[in-house]
Amino acid sequence: MQRTTGIAALVALTTLAAGVPAYAAERPPRQITATVETPSLFDDEAGGDADADDPAIWINSADKSRSLVIGTAKNGGLRVYDLKGREIQAIATPEGGRFNNVDIMTGFKLGKKKVDVAVVTDRGLDKLRIYQIEATGLTDITSADVPLLFSKDEAEVEEQATGYGVAVYDRYAVVSRRHSTRLGIFRLEERGGKVTYRTTDTLDLPREFRLPNGATWSPCAEPGEDPQVEGMVVDAEAGVLYAAQEDVALWRINLEGGTFSSIPRIVERVREFGEPATYDPESEECTVEYKNGFGGRISADVEGATIYATGKRDGYLIVSSQGDSRFFVYDRRTNKPLSTFAVADGKKVDGVQHSDGAAVTPVALPGYPKGLLVLHDGENTPDDGRTSTNFKFVDWRSLGFRS
Repeated sequence: MQRTTGIAALVALTTLAAGVPAYAAERPPRQITATVETPSLFDDEAGGDADADDPAIWINSADKSRSLVIGTAKNGGLRVYDLKGREIQAIATPEGGRFNNVDIMTGFKLGKKKVDVAVVTDRGLDKLRIYQIEATGLTDITSADVPLLFSKDEAEVEEQATGYGVAVYDRYAVVSRRHSTRLGIFRLEERGGKVTYRTTDTLDLPREFRLPNGATWSPCAEPGEDPQVEGMVVDAEAGVLYAAQEDVALWRINLEGGTFSSIPRIVERVREFGEPATYDPESEECTVEYKNGFGGRISADVEGATIYATGKRDGYLIVSSQGDSRFFVYDRRTNKPLSTFAVADGKKVDGVQHSDGAAVTPVALPGYPKGLLVLHDGENTPDDGRTSTNFKFVDWRSLGFRS
């Protein structure tokens, strides 16, 4: 049975009262380089309309060297890579599908055994797709009759306000809705050897905000669209969801079972927060006037979020500042800002620009003794004059943190 949380009406009230966070003078971002990159993906007819977006890391507990990186490629489906960045499997979308984000759920009970699965948002069809993961690749185990995530019918699916970002914990998937402030929690369930899901809770983040000067502000967007969430990560030990509302802020929301259990709190706002802006329908971009200074350091969009754990509650939270191609690091326990880094061009691998998705693991892997960070690169060095995207692999040691 679906439960719509009772805290939704309180979100805006709390947000309006929030003060402007203060930050110490920023140091230049730490410049690091990637060690490996995956093959270029091309978002054109010849390339199968493949556009890299969001990665996830699967740890093979039996043989760490056979661990995998799974990446979404939108109309190009899913791509599966080994630790050297080599593609070992390409999975096409169902007809009309468009794969947006992916996360890994471990120990899911399927029949009499426990398996690891990749949970993928299909924004083209407004559904989740579930894939069993093995060292040799992925197998689709999605029930044929899985329900729509947010749409009431197929006509509404055509409007493409569909499932977008995803983050998993326990047996649940938190999914965001495109062009909307809505978040939903869905419980995954086994049925006859396949996997389906049902809604357990929903929450709407605010779409407008009262500023400290008394004015009301809404982020600039195409008419009819609300400020959406894409990048998300769940800190399962702390029972916390971090949700990146692209043109607004990084939020912290408590979870309890399959429900949202607290009023969302802002970790950091985007730099554009509270600033007047004008939408240009020709360029589909917003021109911002920076004059109020109510925002934070992140340059919109705030995107991919991931957690590097160093203990049960200790470690680091990383988010993408897509607008200026930087990444911000926070203390996992306190959310205190710690540092900033950027991935620059190296001798063999180019840097990372306008990154969407991110995934990290603290598990020692071949070539990555303190862990692996995988980042989407939205502007991979073009091949043959074609714009391309891919994923970059970064040795955690290059960030300079203890582990």
